[in-house]
Amino acid sequence: MYSHWRTYSSYLKDKYGASVYRIGVDGGFSCPNRDKNRHGGCAFCDGTGSIAVYQRTAESGYRRTAAFDKERADTILPRLLSIREQIERGMAFLKRRYGATLFSLSFQSWTNTYDSPENLKRIYDEALAVHPFKELLISTRPDTVPEDVLSLLESYITPERDVWVEFGLQSANDRTLQNINRGHDLASYMEATERAHSHHLKVATHVILGLPGEGREDFIKTAKAVNESGAEAVKIHNLHITGGTALADDYLSGTLTVMSEERTLESTELFLRHLREDIIIERLISETPYHRLLAPRVFPDKSKFLRRLEERMERNGSRQGDAL
Repeated sequence: MYSHWRTYSSYLKDKYGASVYRIGVDGGFSCPNRDKNRHGGCAFCDGTGSIAVYQRTAESGYRRTAAFDKERADTILPRLLSIREQIERGMAFLKRRYGATLFSLSFQSWTNTYDSPENLKRIYDEALAVHPFKELLISTRPDTVPEDVLSLLESYITPERDVWVEFGLQSANDRTLQNINRGHDLASYMEATERAHSHHLKVATHVILGLPGEGREDFIKTAKAVNESGAEAVKIHNLHITGGTALADDYLSGTLTVMSEERTLESTELFLRHLREDIIIERLISETPYHRLLAPRVFPDKSKFLRRLEERMERNGSRQGDAL
């Protein structure tokens, strides 16, 4: 057990008395930032929409330098059927591999509030009918959460189930957000988080360390923005470059590099030290499938990276929030 930051696993065990395993599904959503007027999406997005690894069954023919932009279903019925199948497949996998008994449901692919309220309700209702999930997690963008959608999400809160929205912030530097074509600014994230909390929703925030042009001061600024927002959790990603992205073009042309393992450890420790100690750390490293990854190609797996981070913070006498 890691002792220098507040882990998500310990939070879940404290709350539910046992491990809770997350099932990630693709609800057939798209993303407003990939519309033609948004110039094809974020610079780091390869068209997979962060689909769970065990749901990625259609990628075997794709080289790591290729774009991947699957067709999205135009009608809702195939989406509903697919969601149920994905949940059942994910649950079977987690039971078989980990002996899981408690589950949360995560709509993690693409922008999972980018649809009509009527379609969203049918999709969420269908998914939640499969199992009594302990948590419902909706990954989305801070510019795609109108009040009627937040009210819908609030309606799924019960004494037995929390509802989370996961906002992709990535950086608190508006210049960086513009450069990577995020399509929103820091103020949009802060405002969306405030509105989500007014609906009694919990908020997790995604950030990326190592975006082009960023350094120590940017990482600290992003940590402080997450603190100020009141977000309950954070997912930290080191920059990964995959095929079919704007960043891949820069990397292949030699104008962009990614952080080394040592630099990533240093940056992650710095970020954690400036993050409120009560914020739950849901993720500390990216886990892009190797066959999709251009860079970094030499990097430890998740368990080794976390162990080295723990050892580093122990050696330095540091811990989450100690620099505030």
